[in-house]
Amino acid sequence: MNEVNENGEAIGLSYEDELEGESLEWTADSEDVKTRIDKYIAEEMKEVSRSQIQLWIGNGRVLVNGAAVKANYKLAEGDHIVLSVPEPESVDIMPENIPLDVVYEDSDVIVINKQRGLVVHPAPGHSSGTLVNALMYHCHDLSGINGELRPGIVHRIDKDTSGLLMAAKNDQAHASLAAQLKDHSVTRKYIALVHGHLSHDQGTVDAPIGRDSGDRKLFTVTERNSKHAVTHFLVIERLGDYTLLELQLETGRTHQIRVHMKFIGHPLVGDPMYGRSKGVRMDGQALHAAVLGFKHPTTGGYLEFSRPIPPDMEDVLTSLRSR
Repeated sequence: MNEVNENGEAIGLSYEDELEGESLEWTADSEDVKTRIDKYIAEEMKEVSRSQIQLWIGNGRVLVNGAAVKANYKLAEGDHIVLSVPEPESVDIMPENIPLDVVYEDSDVIVINKQRGLVVHPAPGHSSGTLVNALMYHCHDLSGINGELRPGIVHRIDKDTSGLLMAAKNDQAHASLAAQLKDHSVTRKYIALVHGHLSHDQGTVDAPIGRDSGDRKLFTVTERNSKHAVTHFLVIERLGDYTLLELQLETGRTHQIRVHMKFIGHPLVGDPMYGRSKGVRMDGQALHAAVLGFKHPTTGGYLEFSRPIPPDMEDVLTSLRSR
């Protein structure tokens, strides 16, 4: 059972995480004739560097019509291309004494109020300074379902999103929490500051989300290769050209809140991927996971936790209220 994304989707890993150990296949058409194989794959996988692709080719992980080729191989119409993405290399994840705001802890689960700027888990080539490193120092016992890079991690929130996140201390607890996230029974409420004046006091954004064909690192509202996505919003406060919202997720898709807010013309303040460059600024998107509720994996009792928005977000609100 995999972890889930920041909005609770049980298989919501990053794009590169999703590819680990998989085989990808393409068929060259007439427009691809005489295109170098490394360039072709780089165009198909814009989020992967060309040097990485060339390394895979050099290691024999790219086959054309069943045979290994060199990076300068030029395609012919109808060529069948297979890329076998390797499993991640083993890395040593070390405990680190990184301060944590522990909201709740017992023998099964720990709830953290994550600070903005903290990456949730390590990745190959980046094995330190993450929430996982901090949890390993603090807890010593974490579930192993997600492997050595993500011990205990059931769900994630972005590096520059603050707020509540739970981790599992054993595999039984991990399975229970992940199942609750998958069936959307976990309470997840976010506070967000968005650009613009929302005229409706409350509403629902019901729009499917999939990868952006122009930039595979991004997501967008699209009917093509997309998933059903629903976000409910409630206006907390209007602040001139900005609006403070409470957002509750009915579904959970990668970057769902950020994509839906951009879609309705009210992107998050400070969002480097989906936001606007003008107006008030923050170091990271003005999005805070404020409420988290779930059934305890052992007792079955319902637990709910809440934490106020962080000081940098509060400072922006104070500034807007004084205008």
